[in-house]
Amino acid sequence: MATRKNITGRFGSAAAGVLLATGVTLTACRRGLEKARLHERRMELEELAIRRESLRHQQRMHWELLTRAIDDPSLAEVIDTYDKSIPAARRRQFFYANAWYVHLYHTHRMGLLDREELYRHLREFFQSPIFREYWQASEHMRDSLNEASVEAQLGRMVDGLVRDLDEADTDEWWVVGDPPSD
Repeated sequence: MATRKNITGRFGSAAAGVLLATGVTLTACRRGLEKARLHERRMELEELAIRRESLRHQQRMHWELLTRAIDDPSLAEVIDTYDKSIPAARRRQFFYANAWYVHLYHTHRMGLLDREELYRHLREFFQSPIFREYWQASEHMRDSLNEASVEAQLGRMVDGLVRDLDEADTDEWWVVGDPPSD
């Protein structure tokens, strides 16, 4: 009787070795990909942090410059593009209204307010006749914006809000209009 050799035994251990090596290689590749993804995510977060800090700096600078213009009428003349028939005291109030609007705009841009929250804050601000007058007086400034810009889009949203408030047949201003969703 002839003895049959188990040929698969020799090749089986070789195949197992190849599979093991392949598995180790795949695991190393997965780890490398995961490392690359984590690095990319870390870079995105750092970029976002830099962008937010830049926006915070921009907001601080805007406020500082506007404060100087509000406090010193001779400095206000540098940036005052409102109709000169509007009394100087009212134009200074417009600078202050602008500071609030820009504050809300930057707060939204930093991601601290979504569009719906921004809308609710603005709906409250537009209860002020001076704020409404500021918005109307600054229309020519918004007309110069790039139509596709975030600022122009928000301006159109606010224009719609003002129309809704003007057309509302209720004293419950806090329910007027449909806040946009992000």
